[in-house]
Amino acid sequence: MTTALSHHSDRRISPVFLGILAVTAVTGWATWTGFAEQPGVAVFLFVTGAWIVSLCLHEYAHARTALHSGDISVGAKGYLTLNPLKYTHALLSIVLPVLFVIMGGIGLPGGAVFIERGRIRGRWRHSLISAAGPLTNVLFAVVCTAPFWLDALDGVPADFRFALAFLALLQVTAAILNFLPVPGLDGYGVIEPWLSYGVKRQVEPFAPFGLLFVFALLWVPAVNGVFFDAVDSVLGGLGIGDFETYCGQALYRFWQGTPEICSVSP
Repeated sequence: MTTALSHHSDRRISPVFLGILAVTAVTGWATWTGFAEQPGVAVFLFVTGAWIVSLCLHEYAHARTALHSGDISVGAKGYLTLNPLKYTHALLSIVLPVLFVIMGGIGLPGGAVFIERGRIRGRWRHSLISAAGPLTNVLFAVVCTAPFWLDALDGVPADFRFALAFLALLQVTAAILNFLPVPGLDGYGVIEPWLSYGVKRQVEPFAPFGLLFVFALLWVPAVNGVFFDAVDSVLGGLGIGDFETYCGQALYRFWQGTPEICSVSP
C-alpha cells in the first residue's frame, strides 16, 4: 500500500468539520430535549449540520478509497481532513446541496474530490472508488432509520423522530440519484471502467451536464412521481411513513409555519 507516503497532518480531522459536528450535536440535543424555544430552528440546524456531515463523509469515502487504491495525492489536497473548504467545487458540493434541501427537500449529489485516475490500476478499484460515496449515504440512511425498523421509538421525542425521518429522506434521495448510471454521477463512474473506449469517448462530452439533465427530468411530473414513489417505498420498507417525512420537512422549513397536526404524535 502507498498510504505510508502521506503525512499525518494530511489526515488530521479539520477544525471546520469538528465545528460542524459540534453544531449538529448541540442542536440534536436541543431537538431531543425541547430546549429550544423554536423547535423548527433547532431541527433546521440539526438536519442541515447532519446533512453537511454526510456530504463530507461521502467525499471522504471517495478519497480514502482512492488513497488505498494508489492515488496518494488526495492527502496533499486536504481531502482526508473532512474539511469541505478543501473540495474542488465547494459551491457545488456544499452550498448548492444545502440550498436544494431548503428549497425542495431533496438530497443533491455533488462532485467535490478530484481523483487522479491515472494512478489507479484495475477496473474494480475504479468502480469501488465511485461506489464508496453513495454507499456512505446508504449507511447514513440505515443509521437514521434504525429506531424505526428496530421498533425502538419508545421515548424518542416526536420532533427528533421527524427530524431523523427527513434526514433519512435526504440520504435515500442522494443515494438513488448518485447511483443513476448518468455521466457525471457516481453510478456512471461505477460502470465506466467496464465500457469500451469508443463508448466512453462518445459519452464524455455529456458528463458536465448529467446532473442538470437528471434534475430537468425530475421537473416532469410523471418522472417525479416515479422517483418519489421509489423513495417512499424504500423509506416504507425501513419503517418510515409519509407522516414522519412530511412533518420532518415542515419542521425544517419553520419559516413557513408548522402544521398543527405535527405538534401531536400520532
